[in-house]
Amino acid sequence: MTSTDSAQTPAKAPAKDPWDLPDVSGYVVGVLGGTGPQGKGLAYRLARAGQKVIIGSRSAERAQAAADELGHGVEGADNAETARRSDIVIVAVPWDGHGDTLAALCADLSGKLVVDCVNPLGFDKQGAYALKPEEGSAAEQAAALLPDSRVAAAFHHLSAVLLQDPEIDEIDTDVMVLGEQRADVEIVQALAGRIPGMRGIFAGRLRNAHQVESLVANLISVNRRYKAHAGLRVTDV
Repeated sequence: MTSTDSAQTPAKAPAKDPWDLPDVSGYVVGVLGGTGPQGKGLAYRLARAGQKVIIGSRSAERAQAAADELGHGVEGADNAETARRSDIVIVAVPWDGHGDTLAALCADLSGKLVVDCVNPLGFDKQGAYALKPEEGSAAEQAAALLPDSRVAAAFHHLSAVLLQDPEIDEIDTDVMVLGEQRADVEIVQALAGRIPGMRGIFAGRLRNAHQVESLVANLISVNRRYKAHAGLRVTDV
């Protein structure tokens, strides 16, 4: 290679810092299933961190009652209005209503970043166990039902008890974030990072969501044995 050739070779761009995350403070976050324990807890923590939050429910009146209880500027609306008014929509509905709820909101969620945090679980006398949806996971079911949305998966391993406790200032846990587009994953990571004590960690594409959702069954066993509210930390990251 001549000196001229060398001079014309473009310099390789430095690797992107994985912790260089976007500013998400201006996004409106909707929480479908926001009157349930997990959704309500997430809504409270995000609103307390300064995020604009709308709680969604099948009943606008029930949603508004939950919003009034939480304070911090949280609003309540029915699911369709919540989807339309939000930039990011967190899905925290019960598993048995997951498919029907999302199918009915397909048009309202078009163009939105949808973050699925639903854990398909069954329960019997031996405790909790993971279910495997036909699509592979709840997140993949959401992606199949919402072809015009950008679907990510996150917030699966959080204790609703800790999230809703106003005496707790920090939630000491990492959030596994899965998705197809790096930009969308980084938005969700940044959203998780707005909650004190919490980090969002990239954990792969949606095809890996099943084992992340399933791990909740193990955490339930941990919590029952040790009378705890266990979360996860990823080491060496």
